[in-house]
Amino acid sequence: MKRFLFTTLALSMAGFLGSYRAAAQSVPSVPDGVPAAIQREYPNLFEICKHLHSHPELSFQEEKTAALVAQEFKSAGYEVTIKVGRHGVVAILRSGTGPTVLVRTDLDGLPVKEQTGLPYASTVTAKDPQGIEVPVMHACGHDIHMTCAVGVARILAQMKDRWHGTLIIIGQPAEERGGGARAMLADGLFKRFPRPDFCLALHDDAELAAGTIGYTPGYALANVDSVDVVIHGVGGHGASPHKTKDPIVLASQIVLALQTIVSREVRPGEPSVVTVGSIHGGSKHNIIPDEVRLQLTVRSYTDEVRQQTLAAIQRIVHGQALAAGIPEDRLPEVKLSDDFTPATYNDPELTERLVKVFQTTFGEANVLKRKPTMGGEDFAEYGRTPDKIPICMFVVGGVAIDNFKKSQATGESLPSLHSPYWAPDPAPTIKTGMTAMIAAVLELMGAKL
Repeated sequence: MKRFLFTTLALSMAGFLGSYRAAAQSVPSVPDGVPAAIQREYPNLFEICKHLHSHPELSFQEEKTAALVAQEFKSAGYEVTIKVGRHGVVAILRSGTGPTVLVRTDLDGLPVKEQTGLPYASTVTAKDPQGIEVPVMHACGHDIHMTCAVGVARILAQMKDRWHGTLIIIGQPAEERGGGARAMLADGLFKRFPRPDFCLALHDDAELAAGTIGYTPGYALANVDSVDVVIHGVGGHGASPHKTKDPIVLASQIVLALQTIVSREVRPGEPSVVTVGSIHGGSKHNIIPDEVRLQLTVRSYTDEVRQQTLAAIQRIVHGQALAAGIPEDRLPEVKLSDDFTPATYNDPELTERLVKVFQTTFGEANVLKRKPTMGGEDFAEYGRTPDKIPICMFVVGGVAIDNFKKSQATGESLPSLHSPYWAPDPAPTIKTGMTAMIAAVLELMGAKL
């Protein structure tokens, strides 16, 4: 296997393409014409990316975004079905007999006010599910994901004589709310359309240099649960606390007691997080309120730890309330939100198979094994149906090389995903993402190289 002659920090797109061709000639993983095709398509793809970035839509509101993506897939020669799971898009291209591979991109933006300073920055506002007008931004790079998907669709259609099977590319709504994958599956994604043998996705990464690929076999992302707690008390005058049941003191005790779940109940070595992200109660210095509200995010990997953690939250909240003398008819309400996102488990065999292709394509130094994180992604849903389809999500570095080098040298923090300052470096991120996904699909389709 031929290695790249450049390092990650010195990566430029010219160097990327030159070294990419050298690697492809040594141990082919994509046809020689792919780099040239990407270069040819990129100017138009960048215009699409800028438009998507400037016109983000919130989860389950992606009507115009879905229409644009659907039209691009249709123009590339795919059979396209719209409004699958509300605003989901399904595009299918057949090329003889072979495996069925699904590639997923997400469509939605976030309620974040953009502060990147880009000339095509979003100034969009929209009403959230509560009817509140909020700013909207592609703060998680979904505009990059969609652009890569359109580019992959075009190039694989142009070279369909080199692979055999069925390619499905889906535009999924509402990844940020954790309900889009379930909505598409409930609307018959695996029944109305060919059932995939493999499901793939990519995601931009705010910690990796542009031009690099990251991967995590097995558990990569966490179960994500949201829990709302309403603590009832008996309000009164702040000068007469003995005549009240103070929900603020009780809430404080509950917040501290919840910290013992991970430290004293979950088996050491089993990842779990219980974070109280919001606490609200009271209106004035000298008034003890009737109630306090808590909002929790709960993270885990295994279903067993998830259930253990959620049960412990219920027990601790009620137990603390009883110890404080709260009558049983006023015990706290503990509500588990419906927007649960299951843990993303990258099939190890599939992941390692793709890693070999990525190493051939980009050089081993530019393909990095990543530790699991406690973030969440509803791409996991596609691997949790009764079919148990192997899935793999890999990440594509999005940090501009100069910014990455500066951060490495000074320790200065980089903008994270969901930050108002985050924007991937478009050219190397899009080109690397396209190349990686094309290589992955061709590997699984048994392409003739």
